[in-house]
Amino acid sequence: MKNNTLRIAAFLLAACSAPAIHAEGETETLNEENTNAEAAMAEKENTAYDMENGVLPIADDRGFTLQSKDGNFVFKPYMMLQSTLSYRYYDDVGLDKAYNQDNVANSGFAVPYAIIGFTGKAFGKIDYNICINAAASGGAILQQAWIDYAVSPALRFRAGKFKTPFTGAYLTTLGETLFPIMPTSLTSTVIMPYSLNAVTPTIGTGFDLGVEMHGLINNQFGYEIGIFNGTGSSVNTATKGFSDDNHIPSLLYAGRFTWQPKGAMPMTQGNAKMQNLDKMLIGISANYNNEAENESTNDFRAGLEFAWLKNKWYFAAEGYYMHVGFTNRQKIDESFNYWGAYAQVGYFVAPQWQVGLRYDWMDRNGSGKDGSLNAPAVSVNYFVPKTNIKISGAYQYTGRWGHDTQLDRDLDEIGLSTHTALIMMQYAF
Repeated sequence: MKNNTLRIAAFLLAACSAPAIHAEGETETLNEENTNAEAAMAEKENTAYDMENGVLPIADDRGFTLQSKDGNFVFKPYMMLQSTLSYRYYDDVGLDKAYNQDNVANSGFAVPYAIIGFTGKAFGKIDYNICINAAASGGAILQQAWIDYAVSPALRFRAGKFKTPFTGAYLTTLGETLFPIMPTSLTSTVIMPYSLNAVTPTIGTGFDLGVEMHGLINNQFGYEIGIFNGTGSSVNTATKGFSDDNHIPSLLYAGRFTWQPKGAMPMTQGNAKMQNLDKMLIGISANYNNEAENESTNDFRAGLEFAWLKNKWYFAAEGYYMHVGFTNRQKIDESFNYWGAYAQVGYFVAPQWQVGLRYDWMDRNGSGKDGSLNAPAVSVNYFVPKTNIKISGAYQYTGRWGHDTQLDRDLDEIGLSTHTALIMMQYAF
């Protein structure tokens, strides 16, 4: 009996120890696989970022991704939240002290972006993206919604709501900008000597509804050719008609062509995990918004751009032009020309710290009048390790020079703050 008991105990001990030994072997294998995976990830960390969604780079270490075994189907939910604290000081011009209008306005806390969406791939040929900005209102709540079908890398078709192909500042991935403040020359409305509320175009075009053909040829030459509503991100419905003057559909016709001599350029202005790249982009773009601004003007825009990522450095410069001509029904023969440009540089002074300088210039009152705006700015970005949190601080001064009269000088800055300081906290996965 005693021997039988010993035999049973020995058998149970062996049975229990076998899985333990097997588990230990599995652990060693898993550890080896993890080490290899980490090494592979480190090797490709600078090129594994998918920036197709235009909001933030989708990297393997951001949140989670569902993917089929063959990689033809990918589903990636994501979010991005930006919270800001700003201070804006305005000159006395345009303020009515009788109504106690203060020099400090549009200041305090804000949430410019609270984006929730999902992106991914299907059938190995389709990219898709849809997201809402809960911080917006009206039609702008739907920030993006598009599908992209790839016949080949050189021939792709995209339809829906997405960024129009004009200016690298707008096309930069939203969470990857060097400054938390866009260049004033792109976002500010121009000034005209006519009190037509409908005529308030900006040089920048941003998001819109439309369709485009695009691609990258020989991993160097990029192109984007598209047709859009021309109504901007706040309109999600079909509201356009036929041009009375030009007898073509009243739409935005746009094109952009780039040369990327060192391979595809990621649309980033600085990422703490992408400091070993050498990529360059040179581009030209143009668009024509036929009977834009509620059928009051026809707007033509053109731009030149340059961007270079060199290890810890980032350089960019852009120049753009807009011609605004009134339609016949407005009975105004005069037309206006506007110019703008900026140059900026960023550098990682430490692995997680990036500093930036920018000079922004705009001929806001048109080439027919003397005087222009200049807006130098500085920024600091801190990428909190292992959190996907980015903290940014920036200061911008808006100055005026070359005006004929004090009235022209004052009118040129109406609606713009002289001093702008902003702190932004961004979280994304």
